[in-house]
Amino acid sequence: MYLIHAIFILTAVSAALTLAGCSQNGDPSMSEAEFSRLTQLQVAAPVAKQIPFQQSHHGRTLSDPYHWLKDQGYPTVDDQPIIAYLEEENAYYRRFLKPNADLVETVFQEFKGRTDEQETSVPYISNGYEYRWFYRQGEEYRTRSRKNLKTGEEAVFLDETALAMGNDYFVIGDWVISPDNRFLAYSYDTAGDERYQVTMVDLQTGKDLDDVLNDVEGALEFSSDGTKLIYALLEPERWQSKNLQIHTLGSDQSDDQTIYHEQDDGFFIRFFKTSSEEFLVIVSAQGEVQESYVVPTDFSGEPLQIVSRNDGFAQQIDHAHGEFYILANDTHKNFRLVKVDDKDASQKNWQTLIEGSDQSYLLSLQTFDDFLVIKSRDAGLEQIHIRGYDGTSHEVAFPEALFTAGLGVNAEFSQSFVRLAYESMITPSTVYDYDPVGKQLVTRKVQKIPSGYDKSQYQTQRLMATARDGAKVPISLVYKKGLQQDASQPLWLYGYGAYSATIAPGFSSGRLSALDRGFIYAIAHVRGGSMMGYNWYLDGKLEKRTNTFNDFVDVARYLVDEKYVAAGNISISGRSAGGELMGAAVIQAPELWRSVNLGVPFVDVLNTMLDANLPLTPPEWKEWGNPIESAEDYALIKSYSPYDNIEKRDYPPMFVSGGLNDPRVTYWEPAKWTARMREMKTDNNLLVMRINMGAGHFANSGRYGRLKDYAEEYAFMLSAHGITE
Repeated sequence: MYLIHAIFILTAVSAALTLAGCSQNGDPSMSEAEFSRLTQLQVAAPVAKQIPFQQSHHGRTLSDPYHWLKDQGYPTVDDQPIIAYLEEENAYYRRFLKPNADLVETVFQEFKGRTDEQETSVPYISNGYEYRWFYRQGEEYRTRSRKNLKTGEEAVFLDETALAMGNDYFVIGDWVISPDNRFLAYSYDTAGDERYQVTMVDLQTGKDLDDVLNDVEGALEFSSDGTKLIYALLEPERWQSKNLQIHTLGSDQSDDQTIYHEQDDGFFIRFFKTSSEEFLVIVSAQGEVQESYVVPTDFSGEPLQIVSRNDGFAQQIDHAHGEFYILANDTHKNFRLVKVDDKDASQKNWQTLIEGSDQSYLLSLQTFDDFLVIKSRDAGLEQIHIRGYDGTSHEVAFPEALFTAGLGVNAEFSQSFVRLAYESMITPSTVYDYDPVGKQLVTRKVQKIPSGYDKSQYQTQRLMATARDGAKVPISLVYKKGLQQDASQPLWLYGYGAYSATIAPGFSSGRLSALDRGFIYAIAHVRGGSMMGYNWYLDGKLEKRTNTFNDFVDVARYLVDEKYVAAGNISISGRSAGGELMGAAVIQAPELWRSVNLGVPFVDVLNTMLDANLPLTPPEWKEWGNPIESAEDYALIKSYSPYDNIEKRDYPPMFVSGGLNDPRVTYWEPAKWTARMREMKTDNNLLVMRINMGAGHFANSGRYGRLKDYAEEYAFMLSAHGITE
């Protein structure tokens, strides 16, 4: 249920699963016998038992016969009937995967063929060292090294492959090196539950320190003298941090001091250093309301409040030359840029540098010694602005009209260039260094696709669909050239739509496996994201939440009307809150979809928002509403919560995924959805669920393991369209 999106894909089936039989491009020409054979397995699907359960709120009774799938000892999950059911579903999943092994392997090899197995990053300089990461041939994880600019000596300081050895799941949360270049601290997770452990290393001796920190949220920062480390401490058995802790190297974690305590369960806390490295910024946030503090990077003194939560707006803070530079949406929802002296940063002293605008949504900023950089989205199109401290400004000129761009790794405050990340739906990921004086882009790296890629064979465009309430919803499309706009080709539609997160129109080498088989790929930039400005986000949350679902369905119908695709020949996918979108879309318009991929889906919205004991629920009430306190919120969420609105009717084939250790969307959401959908659906279409029993929200952690997961999901979608090779 929390902000996360990923590339989306759809997994292998014993046969083509479709609303109507299909040929290579979805032509419903197969016989009834062939169709039947393609939409079922030889063994019966698992059937979850039902145990009556009811709860009452606001004079209404909510029945949930699959409530038992939530282990009452959570976060420990060891209830044997629950484990047995999940394993039965996984066994069923494997049964239908087996006959499709060739298709899965074909797609997997395509993915591998487009993967630079010995990829290396563009080096960057920080504090006298040049840093880079690289993959060794065949390895799942990165190796990180640094070169001393004085001696030229290069040494590995973080070998993720070696650290991951013996673990089915391994993720580095963060790593930092002390300002004196002596100590390394890194956080890692081996369960997928995002409850990190921290190890510290003396880089002079190569030996681990005795210091070990547990229950860390992930992010780390050293003090300016390198003797202290700040981190957020997770509450016992809760995935929420209430305290920011200062750890002194050489001491026990039990001796760590609290520098900031958050009393409100509804607020998340985070921290980061300013680009000048003079201040640590502490942010406590609930939705669009943020409170910010600063403290010197030696971690001395009490945090100084810059903005109070009572002011009720969001902000981003950086620092340069004795002044804070702040993006704030206090006077306009699309944010203004202000500056203020760091010795008295009260709001009465703020000086506006760029006014808020309906046309330009200010997204982020970073300060440098000689200039600052602002990213904006103007009428849904991204821009990078270089602004001098004297007020002069210009935009970076990029080679395409439709693209996504952002700041890359810019570790040095005093550097004379800006490192930028750039891509489009047809242009592979590219790293540029931009010279603000000469106004030139220097290409440092272009994503390598070893098996070959010819950009000229593909085309991208932006469309605008009219939603049912008149709103104009952007659509990003990419397809192979030669498209016949006659509704003959299959289409894959992706969506998210929450937390103001925008799915950028970027490049995916994996996506080529769909495009080369005749698919159009489309992103519906629905409300709830912020493609068209901050109000685009506000128009998709709380009482306006259903705009998100309606936009997605209306985009699909627009693409049908414009003959990009035929109704019933659209495969759809989304993850997390995007999985909620998939659930709502399949309930609202099941006849439109050829297959549906619900990735770690937040589909049990009402039950989750009614459970204040879940640590991540109170902070979410500002996004979805509080059905405990408000009868109106209860009624609204009940009206759209996908799990609560499954009816007896036909539904398209579905692929559902989840992770047993997922703290964001708990495993029982996909499990309950699958159980109830099996009970209610009246069709013969395939429904499968893959639960990763050793991972969380982000599933497989290794690069090849991820590719295999994606290959399975692609194979499901391809099979649904009658594509078997």
